[in-house]
Amino acid sequence: MANPGNASPDAISRHSVHSVLRERIVEHLFIGHALQSLWRRGVTDVEVLRAEFDAGGYDLVMSRRDVDRHIQFKTVLGSRRPKSVKASMKLMQKPSGCIICIGVPVDLDPDGLSYHWYGDRPGKPLPTIEHMPVAKHTKGDAAGVKGERSGHRVVPGSRFETLSSLEAVLVQLLGALP
Repeated sequence: MANPGNASPDAISRHSVHSVLRERIVEHLFIGHALQSLWRRGVTDVEVLRAEFDAGGYDLVMSRRDVDRHIQFKTVLGSRRPKSVKASMKLMQKPSGCIICIGVPVDLDPDGLSYHWYGDRPGKPLPTIEHMPVAKHTKGDAAGVKGERSGHRVVPGSRFETLSSLEAVLVQLLGALP
């Protein structure tokens, strides 16, 4: 794992050991800051729905008018683009599926977040990932063999577009905003 800003080994270890907690914190930060930014623009007709678990390949749905965005969140330590992301093929079945990979600083300072986008315009499905490599489980079986996850693909980091700000993410998600 990278060591942005020469963080202490304990701080870096905390990101690995508590990665699910980190993802929940970042998801909450994203939702709060996104809604705050939209509020400041006078946009108050956005719905946010959270999946209890990601059986459909997404973590969150943001809706406004005729746009329903099914979002899969990923996090990466530091501001760099991810090397790759494992994504469920079910996300392609949603009307406007997308993946947002959020780069986080070691201290989770919301001002230090960076955004990396894989998706299409509002109303368009996730670009196909069928031809991408089949993902493997992160843990091996008793023999140490990591089995394939036939319903998941590995999306290369080079396919992600780095966006300059949260506002740029909101435009990608919902289209032109006031």
